[in-house]
Amino acid sequence: MIKIAVLGAGMVGRAIALDLAKNFEVTSVDISGNALKILQEKNPTIKILKKDLNDYKNYPQLLLPFDFVVTAIPGFMGYKTLEAVILSKKNVVDISFFPENALQLDKLAKENNVTAIVDCGVAPGMSNLILGYHNQRMEIESFECMVGGLPKEKIKPFEYKAPFSPGDVIEEYTRPARFIEDGKLVIKPALTDAELINFDKAGMLESFNTDGLRSLLFTMPGIPNMKEKTLRYPGHIDLMKALIEGGFFDEEKIDHKGTQISPLEFSSAVLFKQWKLGEEEEEFTVMQIKIAGTENGKKKTIIYDLYDEYDKQSKISSMARTTGYTCTAALNLLINNLFNEKGVSPPELIGKHEQCFTFILNYLKERNVIYKKKETLF
Repeated sequence: MIKIAVLGAGMVGRAIALDLAKNFEVTSVDISGNALKILQEKNPTIKILKKDLNDYKNYPQLLLPFDFVVTAIPGFMGYKTLEAVILSKKNVVDISFFPENALQLDKLAKENNVTAIVDCGVAPGMSNLILGYHNQRMEIESFECMVGGLPKEKIKPFEYKAPFSPGDVIEEYTRPARFIEDGKLVIKPALTDAELINFDKAGMLESFNTDGLRSLLFTMPGIPNMKEKTLRYPGHIDLMKALIEGGFFDEEKIDHKGTQISPLEFSSAVLFKQWKLGEEEEEFTVMQIKIAGTENGKKKTIIYDLYDEYDKQSKISSMARTTGYTCTAALNLLINNLFNEKGVSPPELIGKHEQCFTFILNYLKERNVIYKKKETLF
């Protein structure tokens, strides 16, 4: 039987392991004994391994028994982890969303005969895949992605919960947002260009600039207008701006009664409690992708809408489902040899292949993660 190592047993890593365990032999690796225990209670057939995943020199030995690897660890350690997996000569799908440019590892992956699919979640991930598919078939003038994961119950003051590391969330608010406007790279602070938008099921949300285009900045140079915006409940922007201006997200350490601590580390620890999504807390994911351009001589706008909720039966969060199942779909592409190009491939380079695009959409549909598409001609 095919053996798969899933590095990281957080909410998303757990959803990935549970999905893959239906058909493959899965081992989950994490430093947290509690996270591994929760996973094994859900499915005792999943093997667990308590290891420090920062021990990169040990990866060749750690990963030796496995045919494929998934990396689902916090972003701050994602690049080094992916590099170590590639050096271990293992094909891999990554959803750690690290701040570095994954394409810098392309040469290394080719030298090690590795296929590495990166940024393979909901956004980045499905947003890239959809853009890559349509970019192959039409001349695109603009691409916009709006996306967010939110709790159904609004609890003051933040009205926000996350199934992953608060540090990764804070990055969205502090990292300058890059987007393409009239063919030129534009850089603005995150949380800018706020808009209120009413969604059918999610209600009124506010959107703002975040640095979500990632690989698209380099792989889609011919599209003159591209941007991604994050969605939160109205009022969240002002709260985050207040924390930023108050210095709570500063990385430089300060002295407090003889102890050196960075405000960011302190804030992350405090917000971890505030933002931690409960194991059975209901939440939802909302995403809208708008692509405008010309196809077969006709101008058209294509819109994809996703609305997905916490699954009460499996007790898996929506963000874990929408992110994790995109990842497991991509891994199945590798396992079934539907995609085998060596090097680092973000999802837009996979979406251009119709068979891969259709496979992933159908895989998600089977798990009730449904993207609704509509077209308007002009």
